[in-house]
Amino acid sequence: MHSRLSYQWKEPRAAEEYRAAVSLHGHTNRSKEGLYFIVEYASRRPLLRLALATQERKAWAKSSITVNFFRSYWTPPMTPLAAFRLERDQIERGLGLASMVSLTDHDSIEAPLSLRIIAEAAGTPIAVEWSVPYRNTTLHLGIHNLPGDGAGGIMARLAEYTKNPIEEALPDLLTMLHHNPDVLIVLNHPMWDLAGIGRQFHIQTVTDFVAQYGNWMHAFELGGLRSWEENRAVLEFAEKWNQVVIGGGDRHGAEPSAVLNLTNAGSFPEFVHEVRHRHRCHVLFMPQYAEPFVLRMLQSFLDVVREYPDFPKGSRRWDERVFHPDRNGVLQPLATLWKAPPAFIEVFFSAIRLLEVAPIRRAAQLAMAKPQHEMSFAFGKGQEAASQWKKAYGSPFSRTPTMKSTAWRTPAASLRRSRRNADSTS
Repeated sequence: MHSRLSYQWKEPRAAEEYRAAVSLHGHTNRSKEGLYFIVEYASRRPLLRLALATQERKAWAKSSITVNFFRSYWTPPMTPLAAFRLERDQIERGLGLASMVSLTDHDSIEAPLSLRIIAEAAGTPIAVEWSVPYRNTTLHLGIHNLPGDGAGGIMARLAEYTKNPIEEALPDLLTMLHHNPDVLIVLNHPMWDLAGIGRQFHIQTVTDFVAQYGNWMHAFELGGLRSWEENRAVLEFAEKWNQVVIGGGDRHGAEPSAVLNLTNAGSFPEFVHEVRHRHRCHVLFMPQYAEPFVLRMLQSFLDVVREYPDFPKGSRRWDERVFHPDRNGVLQPLATLWKAPPAFIEVFFSAIRLLEVAPIRRAAQLAMAKPQHEMSFAFGKGQEAASQWKKAYGSPFSRTPTMKSTAWRTPAASLRRSRRNADSTS
């Protein structure tokens, strides 16, 4: 394994020895992002829960619509072409390298398919972020470079599993994907407890998943919108399993990917070969990653609720990009369900938008900044990596033997052996 990490603000010439950079895991307005987290967040905060209950009563009184966060969703603002150009321009204009951009919406390949008929984006790989229900959580796999002639059939099989997850079917699906040597399978943001099951439960679940299915995983992701602490934990996890790490932006707003991958590959399949078969990747953290994490998350939120007057009609305002059931249960843009957004929402958004005022943003940067010594990764240095893990997450990784996880006696050795067996069929 050879994973190399560089930081553009510390090593401005890191990209000079390469011919291209790869942007993975960017979202477009074809992704459907759930709103159920609002209920979960409010359930732990009495004042917010009371405020939501009040608004629910008002909504029913005015429109006979029952607020339903579990069926509602929002879409990121970027159209496929805008998202492609955002990532391409950062690489070509900012780094002076050839660009490869792989967009991965949730359980949809509509964006890359639409781009492949446009001359400037004709080489876009067909890719998806596949939602994989597993035990009491859902894991996300970045599936890059699906074959054009079979992508529709593959997506139908993946969608069926997401809708009706029978774990016995998972090995066949992963084998199908892995069997194509030009397909790249990435375990996205593995340390993110997306389902809120608790940090240690999540770690145990991901560990068992990798123990059972790790031979089909080609890389673990370092996320551009994940914290330093969480990405350190991914590095430690990857080292335990002797797995290569790869950069993925997970961009939902208008900030280009904060993590890229440097390569001398001349095509996306060649890049896949570097990662899958040579087990090599050079991850480049862009300057925006050094910004305070909370500030970057707030900026992403601002990107989502900003108005985009040049976008196609029906996607310019934030309430045109948020969908909720009407009184008949049919999902509609919020803009069609009210005359104007409630005043308290606009007041809240206006307060957040103050962060776009230069003096206020600078003050926030200073207030949220962490000491530089906390912003360092340790990869291949066991003592330092273990101590960072213990500091951030309480205890180092351990794996409790279970009926489904006893097949691999030690993570790294077993993954090496299993990967050799799996690669032999490609």
